[in-house]
Amino acid sequence: MTESEKTLATFQTRVRDLIRRFQQLKKENEELYAMVGESEEKIKKLEARISQQERDYQSLKMARMVEITDGDLEGAKNRLARLIREVNKCIALLSDEK
Repeated sequence: MTESEKTLATFQTRVRDLIRRFQQLKKENEELYAMVGESEEKIKKLEARISQQERDYQSLKMARMVEITDGDLEGAKNRLARLIREVNKCIALLSDEK
């Protein structure tokens, strides 16, 4: 085998190794992108769940504030009136932003 044939054989071997390594890295990259996609989907689901639980908590808190205990009807009316005023203020603010 001549020197140029040895060099060519070495070059071919290295090119094959590079191609094999490239394919491995490409496969690894695809797997990592898939993992990122799954993680992002999981994060979105968890964020939606958190939002729903926050809304549920606010509803329960509101129900507790409105709840009439020990015949405190007047206090409940005042709390409800205050909540209605707060909601109206929020609606007015949102209407002004548009």
